[in-house]
Amino acid sequence: MTPHTPHRSHRAGWLRAAVMGANDGIVSTASLIIGVAAAGTSQDNILLAGAAGLVAGAMSMAAGEYVSVSSQADTHAADLELEQRSLQENPEFEQAELATIYQQRGLNEELAGQVAEQLMEHDALGAHARDEIGIPIHNAAQPIQAALSSAATFVIGAGLPLVVAWLTPLVHLISVVAASSLVFLALLGGLAARAGGAPAIRGTIRVTFWGALAMVLTAVVGNLFEVMG
Repeated sequence: MTPHTPHRSHRAGWLRAAVMGANDGIVSTASLIIGVAAAGTSQDNILLAGAAGLVAGAMSMAAGEYVSVSSQADTHAADLELEQRSLQENPEFEQAELATIYQQRGLNEELAGQVAEQLMEHDALGAHARDEIGIPIHNAAQPIQAALSSAATFVIGAGLPLVVAWLTPLVHLISVVAASSLVFLALLGGLAARAGGAPAIRGTIRVTFWGALAMVLTAVVGNLFEVMG
């Protein structure tokens, strides 16, 4: 028996949402904490700003994912409805269209016609959705699931620098929050890359660089406000 080669592309949807949520949670909350701290405010105000950012960010992630995935689902549904109508009104044309697709992929004309005919008999809409439109109708988008998972991972990510800020004395808060958040981002990038089958070092460098840039910029803004104040 030929050994099965594990593929990871089926993880792309949930992995993207989870990584995006956790990454945004860490970066936005850590940057917010650092920016407010750089402005010379009290630790209570820093924690308040961080907590507010956590709640606002989680709701923003949930709303954004829900709207995005719902729009995608609506578009797919409209395309499938058009395809179903075309299959009912002109099945011969649709079968020929499917056969042409298979010829373009390397099958000879006779075999392409046989494959198209058998697939049309088995699941005409599924065949056209998959091979003509590129929509996996048996793996439909789930807006609520996407919204909840994004919000949950954002809260987890945002909670990490917030807890660090709560436990760290004000005098060391900026440096400790920045360093720990970069460690969190590096671990997240590495784990996400490994889960997706990509080199871990690439994912680690990518998320760490952009996280560090965000923290530096917000620290600069906070210092400007302190100077102007």
